[in-house]
Amino acid sequence: MSLKVGDKINLTIHDLAFGGEGVGRIDDFVVFVPFVIVGETVEAEITEVKKNFARAKLVRVETASPERVAPECRYFGACGGCQYQHIDYAAQLRFKHKQIADLFERVGKFSRAVVAPVLPCPSPYGYRNRIMIRSQWNGPAKKLVIGFIRADNKFVEDIEECKISEPALNEQITHVRAYPPPKGGIKVVLRVQPENWEVPPDSFFQNNFFLLPKLVETVREFLKASGARHLIDLYCGVGFFGIEAADVVESFVGVEYDQLAIKAARQNAAARNITNGEFISAKVETALPELLQKFSAEKTSVILDPPRKGCWPETLELLRQTRPAQVIYVSCHPATMARDLNILCADGVFELAQLQPLDMFPQTQHVECVADLRRRN
Repeated sequence: MSLKVGDKINLTIHDLAFGGEGVGRIDDFVVFVPFVIVGETVEAEITEVKKNFARAKLVRVETASPERVAPECRYFGACGGCQYQHIDYAAQLRFKHKQIADLFERVGKFSRAVVAPVLPCPSPYGYRNRIMIRSQWNGPAKKLVIGFIRADNKFVEDIEECKISEPALNEQITHVRAYPPPKGGIKVVLRVQPENWEVPPDSFFQNNFFLLPKLVETVREFLKASGARHLIDLYCGVGFFGIEAADVVESFVGVEYDQLAIKAARQNAAARNITNGEFISAKVETALPELLQKFSAEKTSVILDPPRKGCWPETLELLRQTRPAQVIYVSCHPATMARDLNILCADGVFELAQLQPLDMFPQTQHVECVADLRRRN
Protein backbone atom coordinates (compact mmCIF):
# COMPACT_ATOMS: atom_id res chain seq x y z
CA MET A 1 0.00 0.00 0.00
CA SER A 2 1.10 3.59 -0.60
CA LEU A 3 -0.34 4.78 2.72
CA LYS A 4 1.80 7.06 4.84
CA VAL A 5 1.50 8.63 8.27
CA GLY A 6 -0.84 11.61 8.21
CA ASP A 7 -3.03 10.36 5.34
CA LYS A 8 -6.78 10.81 5.82
CA ILE A 9 -8.85 7.81 4.71
CA ASN A 10 -12.47 6.67 4.72
CA LEU A 11 -13.26 3.19 6.02
CA THR A 12 -16.14 0.85 6.73
CA ILE A 13 -15.59 -1.13 9.96
CA HIS A 14 -16.07 -4.87 9.43
CA ASP A 15 -15.03 -6.32 12.79
CA LEU A 16 -13.76 -5.58 16.31
CA ALA A 17 -10.41 -7.22 16.98
CA PHE A 18 -9.52 -8.67 20.36
CA GLY A 19 -8.14 -5.64 22.19
CA GLY A 20 -10.91 -3.35 21.06
CA GLU A 21 -9.68 -1.89 17.77
CA GLY A 22 -12.03 -1.78 14.80
CA VAL A 23 -10.94 -3.52 11.61
CA GLY A 24 -11.32 -1.74 8.27
CA ARG A 25 -9.79 -2.50 4.88
CA ILE A 26 -8.49 -0.64 1.88
CA ASP A 27 -8.60 -3.33 -0.77
CA ASP A 28 -7.11 -6.24 1.25
CA PHE A 29 -4.91 -4.05 3.46
CA VAL A 30 -6.06 -3.98 7.11
CA VAL A 31 -6.33 -0.71 9.04
CA PHE A 32 -7.01 -0.76 12.79
CA VAL A 33 -9.01 2.13 14.29
CA PRO A 34 -10.01 2.50 17.99
CA PHE A 35 -13.36 3.70 19.37
CA VAL A 36 -15.50 2.50 16.44
CA ILE A 37 -18.27 -0.11 16.00
CA VAL A 38 -18.92 -2.76 13.36
CA GLY A 39 -20.94 -1.33 10.47
CA GLU A 40 -19.83 2.27 10.92
CA THR A 41 -18.22 4.35 8.18
CA VAL A 42 -15.53 6.66 9.53
CA GLU A 43 -12.81 9.08 8.58
CA ALA A 44 -9.45 8.19 10.11
CA GLU A 45 -5.90 9.51 10.05
CA ILE A 46 -2.99 7.07 9.60
CA THR A 47 -0.62 7.04 12.59
CA GLU A 48 1.50 3.94 11.84
CA VAL A 49 2.21 1.86 8.73
CA LYS A 50 3.59 -1.68 8.83
CA LYS A 51 4.14 -4.26 6.09
CA ASN A 52 0.79 -6.02 6.56
CA PHE A 53 -1.37 -3.46 8.38
CA ALA A 54 -1.70 0.15 9.49
CA ARG A 55 -3.10 1.93 12.52
CA ALA A 56 -5.14 5.11 12.47
CA LYS A 57 -6.87 7.48 14.88
CA LEU A 58 -10.54 8.24 14.57
CA VAL A 59 -11.23 11.68 13.07
CA ARG A 60 -14.98 11.54 12.56
CA VAL A 61 -17.83 9.03 12.52
CA GLU A 62 -19.65 9.54 9.23
CA THR A 63 -22.33 6.86 9.64
CA ALA A 64 -22.90 5.85 13.26
CA SER A 65 -24.04 2.45 14.48
CA PRO A 66 -27.41 2.34 16.28
CA GLU A 67 -25.43 0.68 19.11
CA ARG A 68 -23.27 3.79 19.64
CA VAL A 69 -23.95 5.51 22.99
CA ALA A 70 -22.56 8.56 24.78
CA PRO A 71 -19.63 7.61 27.06
CA GLU A 72 -20.22 8.39 30.74
CA CYS A 73 -16.60 9.41 31.34
CA ARG A 74 -15.24 12.78 30.21
CA TYR A 75 -11.76 11.25 29.81
CA PHE A 76 -12.85 8.42 27.51
CA GLY A 77 -10.73 8.32 24.36
CA ALA A 78 -7.80 10.06 26.06
CA CYS A 79 -7.41 7.81 29.13
CA GLY A 80 -6.29 4.33 28.12
CA GLY A 81 -8.30 2.47 30.75
CA CYS A 82 -11.50 1.86 28.74
CA GLN A 83 -12.08 0.88 25.11
CA TYR A 84 -15.85 0.31 24.87
CA GLN A 85 -17.74 3.11 26.63
CA HIS A 86 -19.09 4.21 23.21
CA ILE A 87 -20.85 0.83 22.74
CA ASP A 88 -24.21 -0.19 24.20
CA TYR A 89 -23.59 -2.72 26.99
CA ALA A 90 -25.57 -5.58 25.41
CA ALA A 91 -23.51 -5.12 22.25
CA GLN A 92 -20.28 -5.16 24.28
CA LEU A 93 -21.21 -8.63 25.56
CA ARG A 94 -21.99 -9.85 22.05
CA PHE A 95 -18.71 -8.53 20.63
CA LYS A 96 -16.71 -10.07 23.49
CA HIS A 97 -18.35 -13.45 22.91
CA LYS A 98 -17.42 -13.35 19.22
CA GLN A 99 -13.85 -12.28 19.99
CA ILE A 100 -13.37 -15.15 22.47
CA ALA A 101 -14.93 -17.71 20.12
CA ASP A 102 -12.74 -16.43 17.25
CA LEU A 103 -9.64 -16.56 19.43
CA PHE A 104 -10.23 -20.08 20.74
CA GLU A 105 -11.07 -21.34 17.27
CA ARG A 106 -7.91 -19.80 15.80
CA VAL A 107 -5.36 -20.35 18.61
CA GLY A 108 -6.70 -23.48 20.28
CA LYS A 109 -8.59 -25.12 17.38
CA PHE A 110 -11.59 -25.42 19.71
CA SER A 111 -15.20 -25.56 18.57
CA ARG A 112 -17.10 -22.30 18.95
CA ALA A 113 -19.95 -24.31 20.44
CA VAL A 114 -18.11 -24.75 23.76
CA VAL A 115 -18.04 -20.96 24.38
CA ALA A 116 -21.09 -19.97 26.44
CA PRO A 117 -22.65 -16.48 26.26
CA VAL A 118 -20.83 -13.85 28.35
CA LEU A 119 -22.37 -13.41 31.79
CA PRO A 120 -23.12 -9.68 32.29
CA CYS A 121 -22.03 -7.56 35.22
CA PRO A 122 -24.96 -6.20 37.32
CA SER A 123 -23.12 -2.86 37.50
CA PRO A 124 -21.43 -1.92 34.18
CA TYR A 125 -20.03 1.24 35.82
CA GLY A 126 -18.70 1.80 39.34
CA TYR A 127 -17.53 -1.79 39.77
CA ARG A 128 -13.73 -1.78 40.12
CA ASN A 129 -12.49 -2.24 43.67
CA ARG A 130 -8.79 -1.82 42.86
CA ILE A 131 -6.94 0.63 40.60
CA MET A 132 -3.40 1.92 40.22
CA ILE A 133 -2.91 5.60 39.48
CA ARG A 134 0.39 7.20 38.52
CA SER A 135 2.08 10.53 39.06
CA GLN A 136 4.09 12.20 36.30
CA TRP A 137 5.74 15.59 36.04
CA ASN A 138 4.41 17.58 33.09
CA GLY A 139 7.32 19.81 32.10
CA PRO A 140 5.56 22.16 29.66
CA ALA A 141 2.65 22.70 32.07
CA LYS A 142 5.00 22.78 35.07
CA LYS A 143 2.74 20.63 37.21
CA LEU A 144 2.38 17.11 38.60
CA VAL A 145 -0.35 15.12 36.85
CA ILE A 146 -2.09 12.17 38.50
CA GLY A 147 -4.09 9.56 36.61
CA PHE A 148 -3.83 6.72 34.08
CA ILE A 149 -1.65 6.06 31.03
CA ARG A 150 -3.14 7.64 27.90
CA ALA A 151 -4.63 5.60 25.07
CA ASP A 152 -2.28 7.07 22.43
CA ASN A 153 1.06 7.38 24.23
CA LYS A 154 2.90 6.62 27.47
CA PHE A 155 2.10 9.92 29.18
CA VAL A 156 -0.32 10.15 32.08
CA GLU A 157 -3.81 11.61 31.56
CA ASP A 158 -4.70 13.85 34.50
CA ILE A 159 -7.98 12.60 36.01
CA GLU A 160 -10.19 13.60 38.92
CA GLU A 161 -12.47 10.54 38.86
CA CYS A 162 -12.83 7.10 37.29
CA LYS A 163 -16.35 6.15 36.21
CA ILE A 164 -15.71 2.38 36.30
CA SER A 165 -14.35 2.50 39.86
CA GLU A 166 -16.35 2.14 43.05
CA PRO A 167 -17.34 5.45 44.72
CA ALA A 168 -14.96 4.74 47.61
CA LEU A 169 -12.03 4.68 45.18
CA ASN A 170 -13.04 8.02 43.71
CA GLU A 171 -12.94 9.42 47.23
CA GLN A 172 -9.42 8.02 47.52
CA ILE A 173 -8.44 9.65 44.19
CA THR A 174 -9.61 13.00 45.59
CA HIS A 175 -7.45 12.40 48.67
CA VAL A 176 -4.36 11.54 46.59
CA ARG A 177 -4.84 14.67 44.49
CA ALA A 178 -5.14 16.77 47.65
CA TYR A 179 -2.00 15.16 49.11
CA PRO A 180 0.00 14.20 45.99
CA PRO A 181 3.18 12.11 45.83
CA PRO A 182 6.38 14.19 46.20
CA LYS A 183 7.45 13.62 42.58
CA GLY A 184 6.57 11.97 39.29
CA GLY A 185 7.05 8.29 38.54
CA ILE A 186 5.27 7.05 41.68
CA LYS A 187 2.46 4.48 41.43
CA VAL A 188 -0.32 4.52 44.00
CA VAL A 189 -2.57 1.47 44.47
CA LEU A 190 -6.09 2.25 45.68
CA ARG A 191 -8.27 -0.54 46.97
CA VAL A 192 -11.58 -1.35 48.62
CA GLN A 193 -11.01 -4.27 50.98
CA PRO A 194 -13.41 -7.21 50.49
CA GLU A 195 -15.69 -7.76 53.45
CA ASN A 196 -14.73 -10.67 55.74
CA TRP A 197 -11.59 -11.50 53.76
CA GLU A 198 -8.03 -10.97 54.93
CA VAL A 199 -6.04 -9.65 51.95
CA PRO A 200 -2.48 -8.27 52.32
CA PRO A 201 -1.82 -4.99 50.45
CA ASP A 202 0.07 -6.59 47.55
CA SER A 203 -1.90 -9.84 47.31
CA PHE A 204 -4.36 -10.57 44.51
CA PHE A 205 -8.14 -10.50 44.88
CA GLN A 206 -10.76 -10.33 42.14
CA ASN A 207 -11.43 -6.68 41.27
CA ASN A 208 -15.21 -6.88 40.74
CA PHE A 209 -17.34 -7.70 43.80
CA PHE A 210 -20.59 -7.43 41.79
CA LEU A 211 -19.92 -10.44 39.54
CA LEU A 212 -17.87 -12.41 42.06
CA PRO A 213 -20.83 -14.60 43.16
CA LYS A 214 -21.32 -15.76 39.55
CA LEU A 215 -17.61 -16.55 39.24
CA VAL A 216 -17.80 -18.68 42.40
CA GLU A 217 -21.00 -20.34 41.18
CA THR A 218 -19.37 -21.22 37.85
CA VAL A 219 -16.32 -22.83 39.49
CA ARG A 220 -18.49 -24.74 41.99
CA GLU A 221 -20.81 -26.05 39.25
CA PHE A 222 -17.89 -27.27 37.15
CA LEU A 223 -16.33 -28.92 40.21
CA LYS A 224 -19.58 -30.62 41.25
CA ALA A 225 -20.19 -31.94 37.75
CA SER A 226 -16.80 -33.69 37.72
CA GLY A 227 -17.52 -35.71 40.87
CA ALA A 228 -13.97 -35.03 42.13
CA ARG A 229 -13.32 -35.78 45.80
CA HIS A 230 -10.07 -33.82 46.12
CA LEU A 231 -9.11 -30.32 44.97
CA ILE A 232 -5.70 -28.80 44.33
CA ASP A 233 -5.99 -25.00 44.11
CA LEU A 234 -2.91 -23.63 42.33
CA TYR A 235 -1.94 -19.93 42.48
CA CYS A 236 -4.49 -19.82 45.30
CA GLY A 237 -3.69 -16.33 46.62
CA VAL A 238 -5.62 -15.75 49.86
CA GLY A 239 -7.46 -19.06 49.42
CA PHE A 240 -10.59 -17.74 47.72
CA PHE A 241 -11.55 -20.62 45.41
CA GLY A 242 -10.45 -23.42 47.73
CA ILE A 243 -12.41 -21.92 50.63
CA GLU A 244 -15.51 -21.18 48.53
CA ALA A 245 -15.53 -24.77 47.18
CA ALA A 246 -14.46 -26.55 50.39
CA ASP A 247 -17.88 -28.12 50.96
CA VAL A 248 -17.92 -29.67 47.46
CA VAL A 249 -14.90 -31.95 48.10
CA GLU A 250 -13.55 -34.17 50.87
CA SER A 251 -10.23 -32.33 51.02
CA PHE A 252 -8.31 -29.54 49.32
CA VAL A 253 -4.85 -28.00 49.20
CA GLY A 254 -4.03 -24.42 48.19
CA VAL A 255 -0.60 -23.58 46.76
CA GLU A 256 0.80 -20.04 46.56
CA TYR A 257 4.36 -18.65 46.52
CA ASP A 258 3.37 -15.43 48.33
CA GLN A 259 3.89 -16.23 52.03
CA LEU A 260 1.77 -13.32 53.25
CA ALA A 261 -1.10 -14.53 51.07
CA ILE A 262 -0.79 -18.05 52.49
CA LYS A 263 -0.88 -16.65 56.03
CA ALA A 264 -4.04 -14.75 55.09
CA ALA A 265 -5.53 -17.88 53.46
CA ARG A 266 -5.12 -19.82 56.69
CA GLN A 267 -6.80 -17.00 58.61
CA ASN A 268 -9.64 -16.86 56.08
CA ALA A 269 -10.24 -20.60 56.40
CA ALA A 270 -10.09 -20.52 60.21
CA ALA A 271 -12.59 -17.65 60.32
CA ARG A 272 -15.06 -19.87 58.44
CA ASN A 273 -14.32 -23.01 60.50
CA ILE A 274 -13.07 -24.83 57.40
CA THR A 275 -11.01 -27.80 58.50
CA ASN A 276 -10.78 -30.06 55.41
CA GLY A 277 -8.10 -28.01 53.67
CA GLU A 278 -4.52 -26.83 54.03
CA PHE A 279 -2.41 -24.10 52.43
CA ILE A 280 1.25 -24.38 51.54
CA SER A 281 3.69 -21.69 50.47
CA ALA A 282 5.67 -23.02 47.51
CA LYS A 283 6.23 -22.59 43.81
CA VAL A 284 3.53 -24.40 41.87
CA GLU A 285 6.00 -26.39 39.76
CA THR A 286 7.77 -27.54 42.96
CA ALA A 287 4.70 -28.56 44.98
CA LEU A 288 2.55 -30.08 42.24
CA PRO A 289 4.41 -33.40 41.67
CA GLU A 290 4.10 -34.43 45.31
CA LEU A 291 0.45 -33.35 45.53
CA LEU A 292 -0.48 -35.29 42.41
CA GLN A 293 1.12 -38.39 43.98
CA LYS A 294 -0.73 -37.80 47.27
CA PHE A 295 -4.20 -37.77 45.69
CA SER A 296 -5.70 -40.30 43.30
CA ALA A 297 -5.63 -38.66 39.85
CA GLU A 298 -9.05 -39.96 38.76
CA LYS A 299 -10.65 -38.38 41.86
CA THR A 300 -8.82 -35.04 41.78
CA SER A 301 -9.66 -31.67 40.27
CA VAL A 302 -7.03 -28.95 39.78
CA ILE A 303 -7.86 -25.23 39.72
CA LEU A 304 -5.43 -23.05 37.79
CA ASP A 305 -5.69 -19.29 38.32
CA PRO A 306 -2.30 -18.13 37.01
CA PRO A 307 -0.97 -14.63 36.35
CA ARG A 308 -1.78 -12.99 32.98
CA LYS A 309 1.27 -14.58 31.36
CA GLY A 310 -0.24 -18.04 31.90
CA CYS A 311 1.25 -21.26 33.26
CA TRP A 312 4.82 -22.49 33.18
CA PRO A 313 5.33 -25.13 30.44
CA GLU A 314 6.58 -27.54 33.15
CA THR A 315 3.26 -27.24 35.01
CA LEU A 316 1.24 -27.95 31.87
CA GLU A 317 3.41 -30.95 30.98
CA LEU A 318 3.10 -32.37 34.50
CA LEU A 319 -0.69 -32.12 34.30
CA ARG A 320 -0.57 -33.92 30.93
CA GLN A 321 1.53 -36.71 32.43
CA THR A 322 -0.48 -37.18 35.64
CA ARG A 323 -3.90 -36.57 34.04
CA PRO A 324 -6.16 -35.48 36.92
CA ALA A 325 -9.88 -35.98 36.29
CA GLN A 326 -10.47 -32.27 35.76
CA VAL A 327 -8.63 -28.98 35.29
CA ILE A 328 -10.59 -25.77 35.95
CA TYR A 329 -8.65 -22.91 34.39
CA VAL A 330 -9.53 -19.33 35.44
CA SER A 331 -8.00 -16.44 33.52
CA CYS A 332 -8.44 -12.75 32.66
CA HIS A 333 -6.24 -13.17 29.57
CA PRO A 334 -8.02 -15.33 26.95
CA ALA A 335 -5.04 -15.36 24.57
CA THR A 336 -2.60 -17.03 27.01
CA MET A 337 -5.47 -19.21 28.24
CA ALA A 338 -6.21 -20.47 24.71
CA ARG A 339 -2.49 -21.20 24.23
CA ASP A 340 -2.28 -23.18 27.50
CA LEU A 341 -5.52 -25.11 26.86
CA ASN A 342 -4.24 -26.04 23.41
CA ILE A 343 -1.18 -27.60 25.08
CA LEU A 344 -3.24 -29.44 27.69
CA CYS A 345 -5.64 -30.82 25.07
CA ALA A 346 -2.97 -31.86 22.54
CA ASP A 347 -3.06 -35.56 21.55
CA GLY A 348 -6.46 -35.95 23.22
CA VAL A 349 -5.15 -35.88 26.81
CA PHE A 350 -7.85 -33.43 27.94
CA GLU A 351 -11.05 -32.18 26.34
CA LEU A 352 -12.53 -28.69 26.71
CA ALA A 353 -16.10 -29.34 27.90
CA GLN A 354 -17.16 -25.71 28.33
CA LEU A 355 -15.78 -22.20 28.43
CA GLN A 356 -17.75 -19.65 30.47
CA PRO A 357 -16.82 -15.97 29.96
CA LEU A 358 -17.81 -13.45 32.64
CA ASP A 359 -17.72 -9.70 32.07
CA MET A 360 -15.67 -8.77 35.13
CA PHE A 361 -14.35 -5.70 33.25
CA PRO A 362 -17.23 -3.81 31.54
CA GLN A 363 -16.33 -0.91 29.22
CA THR A 364 -12.88 -2.47 28.62
CA GLN A 365 -11.34 -5.01 26.26
CA HIS A 366 -10.79 -7.47 29.13
CA VAL A 367 -12.93 -10.46 30.08
CA GLU A 368 -12.63 -13.28 32.65
CA CYS A 369 -13.03 -16.88 31.48
CA VAL A 370 -13.47 -20.19 33.29
CA ALA A 371 -12.69 -23.39 31.40
CA ASP A 372 -13.82 -26.89 32.32
CA LEU A 373 -11.28 -29.45 31.05
CA ARG A 374 -11.95 -33.17 31.47
CA ARG A 375 -9.50 -36.03 31.19
CA ARG A 376 -10.25 -38.17 28.17
CA ASN A 377 -10.43 -41.90 28.78
